[in-house]
Amino acid sequence: MDIVVKEELKAYIDPLTPDEHDALERSILAEGCRDALVLWGEVLVDGHNRYGICQKHGLPFQTIQNTRFQSMDDVHLWMIEQHLGRRSVSDFQRGVLALRKRDILAERHRADQAQLQKESDGEISGPADADDEDSPPWTAAPKVSRADMAREARLSSSQVTMIERIHKQAAPELVEAVKTGVISISAAAAVADLPEDEQRAAAAAGKDELKQAAKRVRESKRKPRKPAQEVLHSADGDAEIDPSRAAEIADALNALGEGPAELRQRIIALTLENDTLRQQLAALRKQVQDSEMADA
Repeated sequence: MDIVVKEELKAYIDPLTPDEHDALERSILAEGCRDALVLWGEVLVDGHNRYGICQKHGLPFQTIQNTRFQSMDDVHLWMIEQHLGRRSVSDFQRGVLALRKRDILAERHRADQAQLQKESDGEISGPADADDEDSPPWTAAPKVSRADMAREARLSSSQVTMIERIHKQAAPELVEAVKTGVISISAAAAVADLPEDEQRAAAAAGKDELKQAAKRVRESKRKPRKPAQEVLHSADGDAEIDPSRAAEIADALNALGEGPAELRQRIIALTLENDTLRQQLAALRKQVQDSEMADA
């Protein structure tokens, strides 16, 4: 059988690094090609590196057919699932693969919904047209939530969000910097908000400039925090507060350190509410004491 290598499938998964390829080649030369190549008909699906090494050195190899594939999307999904489980795949690569899987399933879901709508409108008769060439050759596609996608890729939802931003907005040079570990995912997501020419310039300047660019973006988005006194008065509204007590609360907040404005306002409001309750309790106690004295 003549094996067909499709460049689209060969490039679908990030290639091995030179060191990883050399290690694989040494292993095959020493022990042979132990894992069978996966085919879909004549098309090579899995084992491109092993196939190339065996061809280069004239070594034998085994093949196996995957008969479950019915479309190229099936092939892509299988490749994604295989690589998501491999420890050698980086966080960024797993995120990109998870996004690809989401897009494939989303398109299938749209096709499912369109077909159901046609059946509802009477344009097609449903099960009777199951052999129609235009019918999707797959089972109903589930909708994939961001949390499900993150869990399968062993990432947090925030990491998936950052990887999606990089995937959509980053210049190729910035993407390469993430893949090679020059810059972290979080820093790259920040730099991806810059115009493309600024991304390219930062990537060309190297690791330190990329970090500085990420820092500048983050600082530009950071909202200035209100001083404790200002937060205090925005929280108390028109209520009359003893100035000495207001200063006491503000000093206490400053001693604790600056936190989110919403939390600071909540602390102030609860403190003032507590003061009011204490005053009411003291007044009630005085009333009880006065009543007891009058009865005596």
